[in-house]
Amino acid sequence: MRPAPPRFTEKQGQYLTIKYFAAARERVGLAHEAWPVESTLSVAALLEQLTQKHPALRSLLPHLRVAVNQEFAALEAEVPVGAEVALIPPVAGGAGGLFRVVDVPLTLEPVVAAVSGPGQGGVVTFTGAVRNQTHGKKVERLEYEAYVPMAEKRLADIGAEVAERWPGAQLAIMHRTGVLLPGEAAVVIAASAPHRKEAFRACEYAIDRLKQDVPIFKKERYEDGEVWVGLGP
Repeated sequence: MRPAPPRFTEKQGQYLTIKYFAAARERVGLAHEAWPVESTLSVAALLEQLTQKHPALRSLLPHLRVAVNQEFAALEAEVPVGAEVALIPPVAGGAGGLFRVVDVPLTLEPVVAAVSGPGQGGVVTFTGAVRNQTHGKKVERLEYEAYVPMAEKRLADIGAEVAERWPGAQLAIMHRTGVLLPGEAAVVIAASAPHRKEAFRACEYAIDRLKQDVPIFKKERYEDGEVWVGLGP
């Protein structure tokens, strides 16, 4: 028999803050919880404890990434007492200085303004809008969810990568959360550089990186069901 996970008491006062997002939140039935610990443990050991309490998580583990204090961590990494741990399902998917995740409609003006300047000869923009179909199925709406502090930090990291790869390039990104209907903008990006070639490359790079590491999650709702993108039906 597996040992039961430890129980938290105020007297102990040693715990982790566990945050669940998207499919993980749905399977656990919680957005966050305090998790008692006696000492530092590995990510793998913590996941084993969590799946003992929440068995529905186990089948999701191959798809999850774990962030410790807003940084992705390997299974062997240590989780210190008091840390914030986030379970990150597959994500949906500067240095201009505007990297925001918001729950209001998006426009291009703020991101363009953030990267414009007299030395920037090229400004390239991208708007990612909700499609009305995917894989031959009619999409009624999308639902976006995000681990906002980490998502905004990761967007800023992408901006720093752009500035390092293409000196003089600047980037700004805003991403939407909440319920979006077909035709609505989910993300707006502006990239600028002294020359147009670097601006185009920076914008394309930002789009690709956004889909890899930024903890923003997308659920597609159809007439006959729903699915979290990245997990399959």
